[in-house]
Amino acid sequence: MKYSDLAEKTAAELQTMLKEKKTELFTLKIKQKMMQLTNTSELRDAKKDIARINTALSAAK
Repeated sequence: MKYSDLAEKTAAELQTMLKEKKTELFTLKIKQKMMQLTNTSELRDAKKDIARINTALSAAK
């Protein structure tokens, strides 16, 4: 996901994307604790996506 893609979206769309990414991050953390997560870089990617969405939200206001 790139910031340029997020800049075109509305605040409501960004809020729903943020909620989805946070639930994804939560499930990834649970999988990591249960030793079921094979690709740990997914955690870093999810965190970066959340940060990008938060940046786009603050710029939209």
